[in-house]
Amino acid sequence: MSAEAHIALATDLLARARAAGVMIATAESCTAGLIAGAITEIAGSSAVFDRGFVTYTNAAKVDMLGVSPATLDAHGAVSEQVAAEMANGALARSDAAIAVSVTGIAGPGGSEFKPEGRVCFGLAHGGTTQTETIDFGPLGRSNVRAATVEHALSLLINAIPA
Repeated sequence: MSAEAHIALATDLLARARAAGVMIATAESCTAGLIAGAITEIAGSSAVFDRGFVTYTNAAKVDMLGVSPATLDAHGAVSEQVAAEMANGALARSDAAIAVSVTGIAGPGGSEFKPEGRVCFGLAHGGTTQTETIDFGPLGRSNVRAATVEHALSLLINAIPA
């Protein structure tokens, strides 16, 4: 997906968030701040974007977001369980009303059980947390990260009423 397409999604997201009066937070691992970057590319984003957490290591996930070491040990960093705890942690540690999280394997690499291109998403808002896993496939590191940004922005858009 092109930068222009990310800008279009971010513009839609910011308009919805402004209209709904909600603040947004992000918790990112495999994208290392690209979602926050896409949102803040839009002038005026400070009205609805509270903060972003880049938690690339497991220690950062624990320290910054309160992810449980037991969850990391039991399920691994690339899991819906960790994505849920990341989203909940971002919500609890911000002034946001909605938080999205991503953790995955952009590549190269991966394993039989966690292949390259697998990304787990978390979305916390309104007292609920939803998770999902998408296998984008071995598209290459940049393409997996771009697809992850697009999907995360779409999750946020769809969670905020038009």
